[in-house]
Amino acid sequence: MTNDIIIINAFVLYIGLMMAIGVYYYRRTQNMSDYFLGNRKLGAWVTSLSAEASDMSGWMLMGVPGFAYLAGLNAGWIAIGIAIGTWANWQFVAARLRQYTEIAGNALTLPEFLQNRYKDTSNLLRIVPAVFILIFFILYTSSGFVAAGKLFETVFGLPFQFAIFLGAGSVVFYTLIGGFLAVSRTDFIQGVMMFFAILLVPICAAMSLGGFGDTISAISAYKESMFQPLTKPDGSSMGVIELISLLAWGLGYFGQPHILVRFMAIKSTKEIPQATHIAMTWVILSLAAAVAVGMVGTVYLSTTLEGTNAETVFLLMTNQLFPPIVAGLVLSAVLAAIMSTASSQLLVAASAFAQDFYKTLLRKDADQSELVWISRASVLIIASIAVFLGFNPDSFILDMVAYAWAGFGAAFGPAILMSLFWRRTTRNGIIAGIIVGGVTVLAWKQFELFGLYEIVPGFVFALIAIWLVSKLDSEPDRDILETFDKVGTSKI
Repeated sequence: MTNDIIIINAFVLYIGLMMAIGVYYYRRTQNMSDYFLGNRKLGAWVTSLSAEASDMSGWMLMGVPGFAYLAGLNAGWIAIGIAIGTWANWQFVAARLRQYTEIAGNALTLPEFLQNRYKDTSNLLRIVPAVFILIFFILYTSSGFVAAGKLFETVFGLPFQFAIFLGAGSVVFYTLIGGFLAVSRTDFIQGVMMFFAILLVPICAAMSLGGFGDTISAISAYKESMFQPLTKPDGSSMGVIELISLLAWGLGYFGQPHILVRFMAIKSTKEIPQATHIAMTWVILSLAAAVAVGMVGTVYLSTTLEGTNAETVFLLMTNQLFPPIVAGLVLSAVLAAIMSTASSQLLVAASAFAQDFYKTLLRKDADQSELVWISRASVLIIASIAVFLGFNPDSFILDMVAYAWAGFGAAFGPAILMSLFWRRTTRNGIIAGIIVGGVTVLAWKQFELFGLYEIVPGFVFALIAIWLVSKLDSEPDRDILETFDKVGTSKI
């Protein structure tokens, strides 16, 4: 009981700090640009760490270790795909998107960027993307609330449904109050916490087992296939389709609104090379450690974890490894991971509702203050739906994330890439690509054809749809092409 009180105090201290940041930035949020992009004033460190913290979430501290606990190095293929996708996103998309969104009417959201990019007066380029943003972010946010539920359930023995409400309430508060400035600053703190926590646990566990050599020997003795990256948990060999499916996680990066919005908010494209180096260092070390947590957990924990319980390996190891005050701080990093992503997702979903539905369809002359309050109200509604969907404690966090990740990657990835790099792309092509990509993921998931991860057919079909429809269209207006050429030839 005493240990629980100490851990609770650490949680309360952490949550209190995050909420205090939210209140502080509430006073600095004057308009929609402040609320959604922090008025484009983020530096390299805040941009990179907030991008990665909002990306990884509880699935890096719970989902990936859980997969590695069951599959060993076979789980490393996801990590490799993610690392490659992260690098490609920073290297090819970040600077160009930052520059183009400012030129395109200082666009605050991806749908607004696409509408301004193609001078769309029909509002379809605001409404169609916003529909998929709301669908997939509700699923994605729900996965975060499931992770929060498992955290509080495992650590404190709280009822799962009560734990979800507790975690969701914390996230909603500082998202509601502070907007993008609060979310970005808290994400920076959370990114630092996540980094040290995920490194600390496997290192300390290995030391307690006699060192790295003894730990590796113990894991190999426990199950030899743990060090065979092409062997699945059931002992069978991995096929080509399964390998492609794991590596294909990297494709998702080009279409994740909560990550892309960080590129839009950075102070200058000159900050991007430094931000890239910071982000890649964080990603590579953190993902390698996440896989190590699961593998070391197989020999460190005395009880065998099965099914969805495997995703609690990081939590259980932390409780056994450290004294309560240290465990409280490390477990706060898990809460940090969950809160960082959920808050970013809520903010982007709220922006889609306020900017792309409310202002576009209902109140075209709504002022900035009204839109900020509508955004805050939509945060509450979206969070409530996400909590409801997350009530099943048997849900795999990684499966929920994979579905939403595929949806965004296929619906928006090809659209963003083609709008930034192919001058011949047309408005109708982009609309076709978003619909084809999003619908393909939704349909493919229901049938799971060939065992192929749904992002692969969704991404490929979306690219084909954009290319085909754009080719059938007449060439874009001259001013659209001139703007594209201006971005393409400028120094980035």
